Amino acid sequence: MKYYLIAGEPSGDLHGANLIEGLKLSDPQAGFRFWGGDKMAEAGGAENLRKHYRETSFFGIVQVIRNYGTIRRQIRECKEDILAYAPDVLILIDYPGFNMRMAEFAHRHGIRTFYYIAPKVWAWREWRVRSIQKYVDRLFVIFPFECKYFPKHGIEPVFEGNPLVDAIEHRRKSLPSREEFVAEHGLDERPIVALLAGSRRGEISDNLPMMADLARQFPGMQFVVAGVPWIDRALYAKAIGDAPVRYLCECTYELLHSASAAIVTSGTATLETALFGVPEVVVYRTLWINIKLRPYVLKVPYVSLVNLNLGRESVREIIQSGYDTAEAVAELRAILPGGGKRQRMLDDFDELRRIIGGPGASDRFARRMVDELKKPAKPANK
Repeated sequence: MKYYLIAGEPSGDLHGANLIEGLKLSDPQAGFRFWGGDKMAEAGGAENLRKHYRETSFFGIVQVIRNYGTIRRQIRECKEDILAYAPDVLILIDYPGFNMRMAEFAHRHGIRTFYYIAPKVWAWREWRVRSIQKYVDRLFVIFPFECKYFPKHGIEPVFEGNPLVDAIEHRRKSLPSREEFVAEHGLDERPIVALLAGSRRGEISDNLPMMADLARQFPGMQFVVAGVPWIDRALYAKAIGDAPVRYLCECTYELLHSASAAIVTSGTATLETALFGVPEVVVYRTLWINIKLRPYVLKVPYVSLVNLNLGRESVREIIQSGYDTAEAVAELRAILPGGGKRQRMLDDFDELRRIIGGPGASDRFARRMVDELKKPAKPANK
């Protein structure tokens, strides 16, 4: 069968690549075309990569406005390429701003559509549920709590675990030891605190200065920020200022593998940190008006995927508009070696692993997709 996949971010590229490997196992005659990145190209063939996510990632209203013409052209190109390839199924991977448009388009043209890694409609933009119900033939979710959420809206999702577990376990085998990591990057023997400040310019500008200020208050630790390659190093340097923080780029998993604790913004990074068994504090700085509106806009009680999956607060979430570090200092001290909250958090992470499932999720999802395609297509929703 012929599969057309669309991923628009690094995480989607990673999960798309693992899914392609799983599809090749369940369907040896599978053919692929996709929008994604280097990892998907490696798994599905570089000749089948139609557009790299570096060309399609526009974050924030300003970037979207500046690149509006480019975005419209890319949407048109993608639609034309889908029709030209005539796939048996279109597999959309997260990236809802773009992919929901493709879902509607595929639906109008009678192309079967699977959504893999559902849009986070349980957190915000809940109106997208109606579009999923109307335009998506099968929804594949990666969090257990989504299995309770979507049926309330008339959608029966498929859950087979979380592919992030596969990604981490695959990488863990080749990660350097702490001694090797320290030697390679010229670090010293002090315990490491990893700073995961986000992957967007605004997130880094807003959050890294406060994270860097913590380094001044813990001279017995060495603080290291995990940089991402698509953000200029100058932005990190400006946010760090003269704080004693090291910058390392494109080695987040290596850093977490050697860290004793972490300060994280939010999103997938909170789950990655927990799966590496690294106690963490979530800090997120935003406008005061966003904090006031949070109860009315955000549909869930937590921003951390750790807390959402556990159904309680394990990881402390510090959401604020200012730069006061008093609460973050207290929480970080509590999760460092010897801290009062450290062991309880590590126990919570063990429970989290049991909740989200073990390795092999990507292959299981792929098998379910192939089995689904063998069934007659459902009548189109009007």
